[in-house]
Amino acid sequence: MAQERPKPPPLTRSDVAKEYLTAYNSVCALLWLSIFGRVVLLIPITGVESVYEAAGDITKWTQTVAILEILHSAFGLVRSPLLTTALQVSSRLLIVWAVVDRFPAATSTSPFYSSMLVAWSATEIVRYSYFVLNLRGSAPGYVTWLRYNMFYVLYPVGILSEAMLVWKASEAAGDPWRWVGWGILGLYVPGSYVLYTYMIAQRRKVLKGKQAERRSRAVTQ
Repeated sequence: MAQERPKPPPLTRSDVAKEYLTAYNSVCALLWLSIFGRVVLLIPITGVESVYEAAGDITKWTQTVAILEILHSAFGLVRSPLLTTALQVSSRLLIVWAVVDRFPAATSTSPFYSSMLVAWSATEIVRYSYFVLNLRGSAPGYVTWLRYNMFYVLYPVGILSEAMLVWKASEAAGDPWRWVGWGILGLYVPGSYVLYTYMIAQRRKVLKGKQAERRSRAVTQ
């Protein structure tokens, strides 16, 4: 009589959360890869004028999905600080819905729209891929390096592009919305500082941990 195979252990809440986050981050990485591909392929062929038509909708909805990341932080699925996560997601939602979608004539054909999408998508492809690889084991060293070094260039590019789009939309809106736009620009300085210094602190923490891990391995060998 054939022996019965042992039943696999039941999934725990941790297992379910891990599988969900793996799927979420994988989908987001692919969506941002699609956006990045559309932008970098179109610009040499048709120029920046056609980028919004090709990538505007997918960018809006891909960024809207990131609202889930605020919930991930709020419910403890990830260790990201709630305030920092909410600040980053809400600022991008403001750009895609209240600035670009509301004033496409003033913003969508601007080179700053394309440079913003390149900065956002390159950052997010690496970020989400890094999360997926860590959830499945450990991210390779080069992915970790990209995750915690690319932002030195891409973050300022993204912030400058966003600020210029807010400025263009403000000029197109007229009074009193022009003053609202200028107020938003005023908030960009402290907001950008918070996010940028947070990334620098995270970089220091992660890379310091990697160095300690390598030293530990060298001692045990």
